[in-house]
Amino acid sequence: MTRGKLVRELIKIALKEDIGTGDITTKIVLPEKIKATALIIAKEKGILAGIDVAKQVFHAVDKTLRFVPMKRDGEQLKPKTVIASIYGDASSILKAERTALNFLQHLSGIATLTNQFVQAVRKTKAKILDTRKTIPGMRILEKYAVKIGGGENHRLGLYDMILIKSNHIKACGGIAQAINRAKAGNRRGLGLEVEAKNLEEVKTALSLNVPMIMLDNMSISEMRKAVKLGKAKFEASGKINLKNVRQVAKTGVDYISVGALTHSAKALDISLKLIPK
Repeated sequence: MTRGKLVRELIKIALKEDIGTGDITTKIVLPEKIKATALIIAKEKGILAGIDVAKQVFHAVDKTLRFVPMKRDGEQLKPKTVIASIYGDASSILKAERTALNFLQHLSGIATLTNQFVQAVRKTKAKILDTRKTIPGMRILEKYAVKIGGGENHRLGLYDMILIKSNHIKACGGIAQAINRAKAGNRRGLGLEVEAKNLEEVKTALSLNVPMIMLDNMSISEMRKAVKLGKAKFEASGKINLKNVRQVAKTGVDYISVGALTHSAKALDISLKLIPK
């Protein structure tokens, strides 16, 4: 499924979930055929992400609505910044409001948190990566928001990279066995990474020419030692937060993966204000 089709399906599901058999309050309370202008307004600082998704939500409800973006994804927002205006049938605007804001707030929150991590590691070589710790069905949009915030995407799923984790290692009987089996079976030439929990496992991975090694829950001291052991790309993972991420970056790792980017990002405060005509 293409990204565009997946987004359309997500919007369809979200609108069905919210509207169901109809917006009963709007149907009862609003007189028919009232036109209105609505403004989408930021209520706090942050990075915008998801403006096109919001536009698609409004048009999925009513193609005649005129949606005019005032800001683009990736732009800095301040309190009271007008993000977009919508003009048309007031009942259509109200039907689309919550679903559009849900997408916009969530994705902007991810972009904002990602950017905070990116700024925290400035002037180091470390790149901030996301993980697969995403809301089911929302991964493609959440990873898009990470990129808007200045981060980079790790693998999209289980299908596009070989990443040997601790449970694979246990099931195979050891890290060397898991790596050898992965290399032998890698007929598609996929990227290969292995998780290492200690320096001995790092040494084993390096001896088998693994191109990327994940340093899982290692101390700062262990990470410094690991990156000096040999030539590979190193990824730090586990218990990374805004307080310690710069210290981790200074160990010399190439990447820092942060699950919190997608599973713990606070939604950005964004609202919609209706102005009846």
